[in-house]
Amino acid sequence: MISRRTLGKAVGRGVAAVSAAVLSPACSRAVSSAHNQASPAADRRRKNPATEPSFGPLKQVRAGVLNVGYAEAGPARGPAVILLHGWPYDIHSYVRVAPLLAARGYRVIVPYLRGYGTTRFLSGKTFRNAQQSVFALDIIALMDALRIDKAILAGYDWGSRTADIIAALWPERVKGLVSVSGYLITNRAANKKPLPPKLEWAWWYQYYFATERGRLGLEQNRSELAKLVWKFNSPTWNFDEATFDRTAASFSNPDYVSIVIHNYRWRLSLAEGDPRYDDLERRLAESPVITVPTITLDGGTDPFTPAGGGSSYRDKFSGRYAHRTLRGIGHNVPQEAPEAFAQAVVDVDGFRETERQPSK
Repeated sequence: MISRRTLGKAVGRGVAAVSAAVLSPACSRAVSSAHNQASPAADRRRKNPATEPSFGPLKQVRAGVLNVGYAEAGPARGPAVILLHGWPYDIHSYVRVAPLLAARGYRVIVPYLRGYGTTRFLSGKTFRNAQQSVFALDIIALMDALRIDKAILAGYDWGSRTADIIAALWPERVKGLVSVSGYLITNRAANKKPLPPKLEWAWWYQYYFATERGRLGLEQNRSELAKLVWKFNSPTWNFDEATFDRTAASFSNPDYVSIVIHNYRWRLSLAEGDPRYDDLERRLAESPVITVPTITLDGGTDPFTPAGGGSSYRDKFSGRYAHRTLRGIGHNVPQEAPEAFAQAVVDVDGFRETERQPSK
């Protein structure tokens, strides 16, 4: 296991070689106790996001019902890490995380979720389904297509939910989990219960998307709406137009509106999913406990971070576990605090190394 300072030194030595091999020219384990407070000040000092690195040429692979677009970094035979984005974001949330992990020898896969970027449905006849279980099935299919037996899964927003589901239902495929906002598996029956008005207000776009006016609004104002959400979700993140525009390009996917609208309507029980996945959804509705090694992260200024320093979901993780709150960081944790996010991936991998050591 290595410390955060050691990780930084290792990255400094190795990132240039990794960048030349797997990223564009512009891109060049310590176990934490529960509720550990971290303040990634170095991440927040970065004032010119337009100079951030970029991924090299993306790859495409047929996986399940999709042709998945993804970025890859690091050695092909390295231990696999799959990084999962949320809405309204894309793979560029991980543009600084990927080279940090690649420099440590990890094979890093960053896929566009269905409805984003270069990911496309193989058939025009396929139901543009966005219930929670299908995103997990997409990633399992991607792992199969890339011949990845087990991986560390890490994500935020939709990506956290997807990683949580795979860890809960297919733990044999998961070496470790890093989940921003903790346990996000949706129980639709519980989701019908109202929250206090102040909390409901933060979810305004979900109710907007429940209407035809909201669907048209998303269709006509994809970028403007997304930028508004970015600013609300991350009040201390000073992103610039170039950074936003790079991600907003992924919203031109022909299925983007259909997937976003169905996802939020399904969660509110206003749209049906595919009956073939009813059994999976019944299992998820029981809020299964996650047994794999896990680190949960909360952004201290994220308006959706629950109170209590992770206590509200602590009992949903029964394996080796740590929680970290990142002061001054909002919802898009990997892009706002890439070093802290990468460190969590390295540390959760270290949990397994500790467990394999013989007892004295």
